[in-house]
Amino acid sequence: MEKEILTPNEEKIEGRNAVIEAYRSGKTIDKVYILDGCQDGPVSTIRREAKKQGTLIKFVSRERLDQISETGKHQGVIAIAAAYKYSEMEDIFELAQARNEDPFVFVLDGIEDPHNLGAIIRTANLSGAHGVIIPKNRAVGLTATVAKASAGALNYTPVVKVTNIAQTIEELKKRGLWFACADMDGTTMYKLNLKGAIGLVIGNEGSGVSRLVKEKCDMIASIPMKGDIDSLNASVAAGVLAFEVVRQRLS
Repeated sequence: MEKEILTPNEEKIEGRNAVIEAYRSGKTIDKVYILDGCQDGPVSTIRREAKKQGTLIKFVSRERLDQISETGKHQGVIAIAAAYKYSEMEDIFELAQARNEDPFVFVLDGIEDPHNLGAIIRTANLSGAHGVIIPKNRAVGLTATVAKASAGALNYTPVVKVTNIAQTIEELKKRGLWFACADMDGTTMYKLNLKGAIGLVIGNEGSGVSRLVKEKCDMIASIPMKGDIDSLNASVAAGVLAFEVVRQRLS
């Protein structure tokens, strides 16, 4: 039987209370192993939290759990959690200062798909952005899937997790940033001045940028499209807008 192999950026959490507390603390759980047939209260709570977060659930035998366990005290539950470290807001500004550039950040308002988040982090790195800001709740965190989709960019691009996106935008405005959010009803991006200290706000895959966050933005940028459908994937939209910022910075 194969042993569960962790990457350097993963950790095991064993025991019912430990796993429940991990969920409640906001930790992103990639995968949870549960003893097959176990349906008591704590396990039901874990299954509910796992479903809410989109965690992969695997029902396995006690033998399999014993084999995976490092402590021998798994109580029928072992979670595999991402252990990527989030950056601080100052890390973004220090990186911009080190490059002698105006700060350039991505602000993500509720991205739920880990492949989208990973792709956006990759785009942020390639477009010269100094960091990515994500919300603590109702959004995907730094999972192993995100890391893989970022193609290594997660190791070089600061990702900051904040409690309130709208409030964070207000705080960053005081530090000289202007904000442009992506929305199909906005002004064509080519007509906007996206130079200087800038934050690009990308919304949820389905509902877009929330009303409150949109109201905090200085500009609403639309991407001109000529096809038969009316929207781009969130990560693609982020890429198109990011490289318009690059174009304007180079001109």
